[in-house]
Amino acid sequence: MRTYGLVATDLDGTLLRAGDRVSARTRAALELARGAGARHIVVTGRPVPGVRGLLAALGYEGIAVCGQGAQVYDAASGHMLSALTLDRETAATALGKIEAETGALYAAVDQDGADGHTLIEPGYRMAHPTLPARPVPHRDALWERPIAKVLVRHPELTDDELAATARSAVDGLATVTMAGPGTVELQPLGVTKATGLARAAELLGLGPADTLAFGDMPNDVPMLQWAAHGVAMANSHAELLAVADEITTSNEEDGVARVLERVYG
Repeated sequence: MRTYGLVATDLDGTLLRAGDRVSARTRAALELARGAGARHIVVTGRPVPGVRGLLAALGYEGIAVCGQGAQVYDAASGHMLSALTLDRETAATALGKIEAETGALYAAVDQDGADGHTLIEPGYRMAHPTLPARPVPHRDALWERPIAKVLVRHPELTDDELAATARSAVDGLATVTMAGPGTVELQPLGVTKATGLARAAELLGLGPADTLAFGDMPNDVPMLQWAAHGVAMANSHAELLAVADEITTSNEEDGVARVLERVYG
């Protein structure tokens, strides 16, 4: 296998083990790639405020693509390099269209900006209990400031069922993705991890032909299809396994490290 100038990794279920940890083996493999001249870009569905502390704890100082591709963030300087927002009227309309098909939903939003908050309406339960969230008394309070994306949950439908229904209901209004268990999201139309990664890679003078990408969920599909070589973790959703160029071991078994050791060793 050829070597690549850019390594793009998802976080949850991919680079991270349980407890938001990166193993010593994976850290060493990333250093191996960097020693060979490769750049590492984190590409995550988490918004910048929800990932900034984690990046600092990991000693990560590169560019990070956050918020499902809507945000490009410089971890070294703490500056947002670019950010796209979801029109709040469009978001409210999209929720109404989904609820017309599914019945009542529970919703949350990630506010725009490096210091934005995650707001949750009554009944919404965060999929990641370690991520901070602020309860609001009613849905209208979700729209008080510009937002990066909307998160939706349904009391009965599976994530796959909710995502499929939402895509059909909001076609042309927003991009719908499933980012993990209990995490179906609406983001600005046309925005994906691939579009965010493309912006970040361009800042480094790199492109898809230079990129080795890793992921585990449907929101990683565009990124793996954009990259020259896309690797799915063994614990991946079936949608990602279907498009991957390669399947490695799970995140708990250092799947990212195993590929990096082979490519850059």
